[in-house]
Amino acid sequence: MVQKVDKRSLHRPSLEEVAKALSDGLQSNFEHVQVDVVDCPDLRQKPFMLASEGICGQPRLADIGGVPYLVPIVQTDKIYDLEKVMKQTDVPDGFAIGAGAGPYHTVGINCEMMLNMKCGQNPENKSHYAKIGEDGSCVLGKLSGPPCEFCLMGNFLISEGKQGKVIKVSAKKRTGQENFVTAMRNGLKAKYGTEPVGMGGAFLLAQGKAKLHIMPKFSTAPLLTEAAMNQWLKFFEMSAPLVCLSTFVSHDPGWDLRIEHTHCFSDHKQGGHYHYDTTPDEVEYLGYFSVAEWLYRIDAPASTHKIGRD
Repeated sequence: MVQKVDKRSLHRPSLEEVAKALSDGLQSNFEHVQVDVVDCPDLRQKPFMLASEGICGQPRLADIGGVPYLVPIVQTDKIYDLEKVMKQTDVPDGFAIGAGAGPYHTVGINCEMMLNMKCGQNPENKSHYAKIGEDGSCVLGKLSGPPCEFCLMGNFLISEGKQGKVIKVSAKKRTGQENFVTAMRNGLKAKYGTEPVGMGGAFLLAQGKAKLHIMPKFSTAPLLTEAAMNQWLKFFEMSAPLVCLSTFVSHDPGWDLRIEHTHCFSDHKQGGHYHYDTTPDEVEYLGYFSVAEWLYRIDAPASTHKIGRD
């Protein structure tokens, strides 16, 4: 099936200017904030354990599919291949990280995916999935491949996986109502308005706990409202350290985007879709982010809605 691909240019200010906007947004929500432009460390090392050393080199965002393929009724034919996505985004040998719905057809059940894969001649897949076990608990597993497939939706930062200049963000002790990602995104929106700025990267919830969800098996009844979807999802409080893979866009100019999407994994068998931290006094975040040059909107639903965008 032919998938429609729309390539959109994003506003790309200097890293220093973006860092200031992120800092302003975070200072409205955290007591301690430090944002700097730095050389990207080797993100293959602990605590991040990414599949490539960096997140630089032609950085771009891919927004594939969407929640309308999940609700109100799941469209199980929406299966995507990462290798094809990499070609569609013009970085076939690149590195991709981010959040999506996992391959139910190989895992055996609907699940969350934490994409973390280097493609090309020497591929390395360090992706994870989180599913609901038979006892209702979180089951965190590792995905194999290539091929690396996912379903329904995905929001990824794609790059050449090189080291370079990135934005380092540290925030401690939440004082406001916004989560870490929303605070940064709103800082960008306040600065740039309707000019869309897109970012992606990895951050560590180093201290504290967070509210996460994991999708259970597909609902047989239509999920027609936000309340119905939240009743279907399974929510958990999970503990640091959590490695979080995230993308966000400051403004949607009518492209039907998921303006922020973050999934987490850990060494202690916890992971899922990040909502917000639940321990504001003790929470600590540390992240590294790139500013995207382009956004690729792939296979956007013809009929859309706003349910389940949180």
